Order: sequence, then structure tokens, then C-alpha cells
Amino acid sequence: MINKALGKRIAKLRQTKDFSQEQLAEMAGYSIEFISLVERGVNAPSVAGLERIAKALDVEIKDLFDFQEEEQRGRN
Repeated sequence: MINKALGKRIAKLRQTKDFSQEQLAEMAGYSIEFISLVERGVNAPSVAGLERIAKALDVEIKDLFDFQEEEQRGRN
């Protein structure tokens, strides 16, 4: 469950920045395929990988786990 929530959050932050999966993958040092798997909740990055993704998205690691925002949108 946490992988899916994390993936949705990363996808939302990526879209907010108007980045493609390819752009995020390049900036974070991952393959496009891995970013796709993360966003679908199939895989999860390591802690170091979370740091790279957060840096690429210009957010703090803790912001990747701010699932409340997504839950509130789902209720509205």
C-alpha cells in the first residue's frame, strides 16, 4: 500500500513540475522504466534513490510522503 501511495505522490509532484517521466529519470539517475514502476507502486527506490528523486523534484524527502494531500483530494 505504501508503494502505491508513494508512487502516486511522486507522479503528482512530477506532473506539477511539468516533467515527463523521461526528464525525472534523467535528473534522478534512473531509467524511464524504473520511474514508471515506482509511479505504479510496483517498485520502490532506496533511501538514496528517494533523495535523488526529491532533489530532482526540488522538494524534501519528507514531502514525498505527504499522502494527506492526495487523500483529501480523493474525498472531494
